[in-house]
Amino acid sequence: MEFVYNAILVLHFIGLAALLGGFIVQMRSPDKGVNPAMWHGALTQLVTGVLLVGIASAGLVSGEEVDHAKIAVKLVIVLIITVLAFVGRRRTPPQTALWGTIGALTLAEVVIAVFWN
Repeated sequence: MEFVYNAILVLHFIGLAALLGGFIVQMRSPDKGVNPAMWHGALTQLVTGVLLVGIASAGLVSGEEVDHAKIAVKLVIVLIITVLAFVGRRRTPPQTALWGTIGALTLAEVVIAVFWN
């Protein structure tokens, strides 16, 4: 089960790369908005994050403990990101405020994941 957990973790990182990459690639563009990479990255982050917590909570991977407060905060943030990406993908650019909010929340997710012990 450890292999499955690690494979899902890799997919989680790929989702993060797509979400953050979709944000960063538009920094110089005047028509900032939600692109498909951001939408798919948000969905990937949400699904793989839930799977990772489920596997760890079930005790199927040794050495992985779940901090439920941290996970709750991260879940709320990724749900907000996903809803914003869903709404933004239907609108035409420029969506600078929406784009900036998604980017800031994504960076907040990374900071929480790294620094919250």
